[in-house]
Amino acid sequence: MSRIQESELIINNRGAIYHLDLRPEELAPTVIVVGDPDRVKLVSKHFDSVQVKMQHREFVTHTGTIGKKRISVISTGIGTDNIDIALNEIDALANIDFNTREIKSKLTSLNIIRIGTSGSLQADIPVDGDVAGTHGLGIDNLLNFYRLDQNEEEKQLLHSFVTHTQLHGQMAFPYISSASASLIKYFVKDFYHGITVTTPGFYGPQGRILRLGIRNPELINSLTNFRFGQHRISNFEMETSAIYSLGKLLGHHCLSLNVVVANRIKKEFSKDAASAVNSLIKKVLNIISDDI
Repeated sequence: MSRIQESELIINNRGAIYHLDLRPEELAPTVIVVGDPDRVKLVSKHFDSVQVKMQHREFVTHTGTIGKKRISVISTGIGTDNIDIALNEIDALANIDFNTREIKSKLTSLNIIRIGTSGSLQADIPVDGDVAGTHGLGIDNLLNFYRLDQNEEEKQLLHSFVTHTQLHGQMAFPYISSASASLIKYFVKDFYHGITVTTPGFYGPQGRILRLGIRNPELINSLTNFRFGQHRISNFEMETSAIYSLGKLLGHHCLSLNVVVANRIKKEFSKDAASAVNSLIKKVLNIISDDI
């Protein structure tokens, strides 16, 4: 194994990886990722005990236990650029020896579950509903910097999407990865299923118009109307495609669970988004502690 140089893997004075400020022993095998740093404490307050509390910039980590299960919850901030940092550093904590700076001979697969918020793209998926993303479809460009292989279904789905939307002529080529089959099977009851699209922004990239005109005013309709066999686009947000794709490349099991705070078709917004997020957190923790 070749040694990873100091400029590529940055380890601080306390032996922790640079952005997350975590040491390998401070990360649990089950990792919940959230966008909002304030959401970390909303998750960890349900832990029986918390052993680690760290913060560096927008990256907040609490590691603790529910019963005998050890769990870390980490905030990533918003966007796939932050997911690039978080997923690579989470993997490094598990699979790189910080003393030798070499990749470990025996690799560890983590369970990485996002708890987030999103906008529904279907009239029948209401505000305050919970969505488990069967796929993460990125129109954000991040994975075009990596060598991402796709299976035959993913290739066909992506080809159909590109043909339907013609988005490849306006921006970088879209990409897609599937959710972990070993995780999503636990999140069926009381969850809507569908493709989660990930965008590189909240306003123009999601079809919102304030003072600026947008290049593709039919984006919402195009996403809503897309069909591929039994698949349709259920929702969109700003992280899932990067979690699924980087997780796949790194050998981890990933799932994105999002509560709907806005229905973009019916033009509705949740009257109590905080309560809806808390409800999803409790639902997810119950499943993790009992089944995963």
